[in-house]
Amino acid sequence: MTGYSDATIWLIILTVALGTYGLRWSFLGVFGSRPMPLWAQRLLRYTAVGVLPAIVAPLVVWPAATHGQPDPARMIAAAVAVAVGVATRNVLAAILSGMATLYAALYLIT
Repeated sequence: MTGYSDATIWLIILTVALGTYGLRWSFLGVFGSRPMPLWAQRLLRYTAVGVLPAIVAPLVVWPAATHGQPDPARMIAAAVAVAVGVATRNVLAAILSGMATLYAALYLIT
């Protein structure tokens, strides 16, 4: 189907596995026993804050369920989740309110 032989696919899998292991080892194995500089600790504090919106934004703006077309239900749910998150400063409350709003909007709009 793909035109790749079994050996090529296994070579790709092993190469990606070694690359992933190498990246993780570089931080844990090499720098794991040393104290991390304060500037690096400050920057790493914002990792989750940057990663979560990067994962969620494409799912809101170009959802696969609508073949990449913007969907009002998802936009409304994202706005409610952001508003609840800012108001309560509680991630779980923001996620649950966004989920509830999405299901309610999908039910009411369609």
